[in-house]
Amino acid sequence: MSTEFSAETQAFLTSFKAFMDKVTEHAASRQEGDFIPHLKELFAQDLKTLPVVSEQFETTDQPNLHVALTNLLSREGCSYEILGIVSPYEHMGIKLAYLIDKDRPHKFTVGPVEYLNIMLHDGQPLTCIQMGLYLIRRAGQPLALLVQGPNLQSFRAKVRIEVMTLQREVGERFLSELRTEMRMRNVYRGHVISLGTDQDGLTVKFHHLPAVTREDIILPAGILERIERQTIGFSQHRDALLAAGRHLKRGLLLYGPPGTGKTLTALYLAKQMTDRTVILLTGRGIGLLEHSCTLARLLQPATVILEDVDLIAEERTRHEVGCSPLLFELLNQMDGLSDDADILFILTTNRPEILEPALASRPGRIDQASELPLPDRYCRKRLIELYGRGLQLHLQQLERLIDQTEGVSAAFIKEMLRKATLLAADEQQQTAIVVSDAHVEEALKELLFESGELTRQLLGAGQANQAR
Repeated sequence: MSTEFSAETQAFLTSFKAFMDKVTEHAASRQEGDFIPHLKELFAQDLKTLPVVSEQFETTDQPNLHVALTNLLSREGCSYEILGIVSPYEHMGIKLAYLIDKDRPHKFTVGPVEYLNIMLHDGQPLTCIQMGLYLIRRAGQPLALLVQGPNLQSFRAKVRIEVMTLQREVGERFLSELRTEMRMRNVYRGHVISLGTDQDGLTVKFHHLPAVTREDIILPAGILERIERQTIGFSQHRDALLAAGRHLKRGLLLYGPPGTGKTLTALYLAKQMTDRTVILLTGRGIGLLEHSCTLARLLQPATVILEDVDLIAEERTRHEVGCSPLLFELLNQMDGLSDDADILFILTTNRPEILEPALASRPGRIDQASELPLPDRYCRKRLIELYGRGLQLHLQQLERLIDQTEGVSAAFIKEMLRKATLLAADEQQQTAIVVSDAHVEEALKELLFESGELTRQLLGAGQANQAR
């Protein structure tokens, strides 16, 4: 019996077979999911036999990871594409193993790549990968990289990456290069920052230091010069000192009554050493001391400014249960630095007498303690001139005013002139404000006699003679 088909029938059968092959291929593809075909094409091997190396980073490193990854992948001999990942179960976390599991009941599909804007210095946003799969060919080696940013819904407060390669060593080497790039291109280096926390974990805030000049720092002769030598001078001669075997880690304690310029001096020093990363530790950030010091080591040369250190470094006798854990942490961080670590600690306090003796006097923790006293007669005159800038000061009784302000702080003199300016403005109702003896006398009287003891203490006038 003949089984020959007409040419027309033969053409139909050929077309039908091609159609069924496509259906079968499509069904298999759907069974595999969206990502297996892409990964098979990249590796040309059984995906289940390939090694995966993973690593996690703090949320603060998400911009550093993005910058480092962008730089690595932009080099010659590297090509890549990025696939977005869509899943209703994203909050549970995604792994490369999930993407290649064709028997997994909930499939992952290719979709838009997720990005996140992270604000950096000067409010400039950096658009970073939040969720995506990189398919990379680098120096002839295939590599798949899964990037996942922090996810509040899953309480995942870390940035996680996974690397799939043909050999585990290739993935480990890639991660090592990535970490090196992150250190070299750290977005926080050279800026003024502080650490905090939110629902996603650690956060970094950028700050702008006020424009403080040397002329703004009014201290008795010799004090500022000694402070500058220990800080600015040390930084200028860093290489020579290191070559001579001198250690670079150092601590400076600025102490004195409230309002004498300790914080202003610290900010002036930071402003002068522009090549250093400055880490501010104040308020709630003090609890992040370990993280801040770790960041300082990473970003050195660095300066750590810790205000009101007496709040954490009190005598053991003031605590029935022992010394403050934060004090131990501070001492451990200062002691744990290697000699060649170029990290400067600047600590300020109004109460040096209650500082832990080990912090205040032992070499290797504090190398120099500088007292910033209440201004003497000459300094008070200079302070009146400084804070009188921009005003028409018509003071016929300047010498008497200098005598009357004995025992007050620089902050008190600044507030006195501000209040005198307000009194003059209320009286004159004109743009060019003329401040006279009467205005200053009234402001001084209000601050010393009418504002109460708390105001005097807050402005550093606790030692002022109120009998005058």
